[in-house]
Amino acid sequence: MKSKHFINLHKALTAPVVLGLMVFYQNFTLGPWVYLALHGTYGVMWLLKDRIYPDKQWEQEIPIGIGILGFGILMLYWVAPFILISSGSQPPLPLVAAAISINVIGVFRPYASDAQKYYTLKYRSGLIKEGFFARCRNTNYLGEILTYSAFAMLAQHWLPFVILAGFMAGIWISNMLKKDKSLSRYPEFADYKANSGLLLPQLFLPTTSNPNDPDFA
Repeated sequence: MKSKHFINLHKALTAPVVLGLMVFYQNFTLGPWVYLALHGTYGVMWLLKDRIYPDKQWEQEIPIGIGILGFGILMLYWVAPFILISSGSQPPLPLVAAAISINVIGVFRPYASDAQKYYTLKYRSGLIKEGFFARCRNTNYLGEILTYSAFAMLAQHWLPFVILAGFMAGIWISNMLKKDKSLSRYPEFADYKANSGLLLPQLFLPTTSNPNDPDFA
């Protein structure tokens, strides 16, 4: 099986799982509905993205046992809606508004940047260092962090934030460093790395002093 299959299954099941929790706990208040709309839509958009501009890294073949394990790990993302719905807690409206705003920004970054990467590499190979990638080498992971932070905010519990931190420390940072190592084969990568952040956008360019510059004193 391809690695994307267990990921896509998780995305497809997210909305039914959240709705099922709402039915089981008879909790149809604002918080669960907002969570269902945000996380459920995120899953649908992921499936559409996979059909329109799939990511090559998820096309690799993996043993079915690894896929099942991976799906089990992804189920940790359902802890946030479980806590929110089962506890019956009511997120205050300012928190709901903040979570929606952060989620929208978060979802925009990976889906738009993945489209840029897919269609750029479709017509030319090489290092991508403009657009979403001009100041941030992993804008997709930044978007994922914002997206799942918004889900954790709605749960109003520390555990979803710990789970998110675990994904960052255990998987995402390693993938970012591997990506840097792979991109280092391009001669222009050193300059690109100096002008971009690993995760956070580098807003200010580093200043260098060139002795050959006529303005250098």
